[in-house]
Amino acid sequence: MKKVLIALMVVLVLGAAGAAGVWYWLETRLTEFAATPFGGSAPVTVSIPPGTNPKGVSTLLAKAGVVSDGDLLYSWLRREKLGPKLKAGEYEFVGPLMPPQAIEKLIKGEVKVYRFTVPEGLRWDEILPIVANSELELELEKLKALVADKAFLKRAGVPAQAIEGFLFPDTYTFPKGVSEEQVLRKMVESTLETVKKATRKPGVAFDVLQAVTLASIVEKETGAVEERPRISCVFHNRLNHPEGETKGKLETDPTVIYAKMLRTGTYSKNITKEDLFTPHPYNTYKIKGLPPGPIANPGAAAIAAALNPLDCPDYFFVSKNDGTHVFCPTWECHTAQVQKWQVEFHRKK
Repeated sequence: MKKVLIALMVVLVLGAAGAAGVWYWLETRLTEFAATPFGGSAPVTVSIPPGTNPKGVSTLLAKAGVVSDGDLLYSWLRREKLGPKLKAGEYEFVGPLMPPQAIEKLIKGEVKVYRFTVPEGLRWDEILPIVANSELELELEKLKALVADKAFLKRAGVPAQAIEGFLFPDTYTFPKGVSEEQVLRKMVESTLETVKKATRKPGVAFDVLQAVTLASIVEKETGAVEERPRISCVFHNRLNHPEGETKGKLETDPTVIYAKMLRTGTYSKNITKEDLFTPHPYNTYKIKGLPPGPIANPGAAAIAAALNPLDCPDYFFVSKNDGTHVFCPTWECHTAQVQKWQVEFHRKK
């Protein structure tokens, strides 16, 4: 009996020693694995579906070549108890990376993002194709349906019956999987936030819709940022002095172009005398005050100018054919500048 017990103890000791040896061997391998960079310099994109367990994550990363061994990664994740911290999403890896560096991206949720840029001064129908053609794989028809949906406009906080003017020009960053509604809502929120943060000159009592409407006109009238506060001043002078040179009318060509587009269904920068005299809510040669809504989507500089115009005596401005304008306080000055910069300039050309 004594010999049996001794033999049993020897087996147990050898088993423990063997287990310790295996444990030490595995720990050594895991430590070396975690400290060894792997992968190439070319970007690798891996999509981790929601609900993927740590074993599945390890397999996906190994198949993509982000790590050298999926089983070792799984063992390392178990040892470090990191499985519950992994987040689903689309990730981009640029190697060589050590496994902890790759896993850190999943823990932090540093998903791959896609960017698109919306220039200032575009109409909504020009902006939606930019969004749809981005790498976010959004559907143009869904975007169009949303902007035509009054319930969506209300949910998004648009203070108007149309989305025109509230798709803020900017560079946007989104992960794959974002919805059409989320993108449009973010653009609207950016416009509302820009209006809210803009410095407002004392006496300017515009609401959000009025501010964005005037900003859109300023945006379409000049591409020169430094001119926008003075262009805004001209329009404020026209609005605030109904007995002034323009009798409270803005008389701005971009609104006529927009009115013509709404009337005919086609966009053209060429306007005729008939266009100028055709009554329409957006034709500011025929109506007094602001049109019913924006004619484009203004950027931050135009919004700032609309709410904080320069102090000036001017009622008119004339293009100098180089993107800038000459300003005039009287009709006589204006007609002289038209003769110089429009009639004579084009005659010489």
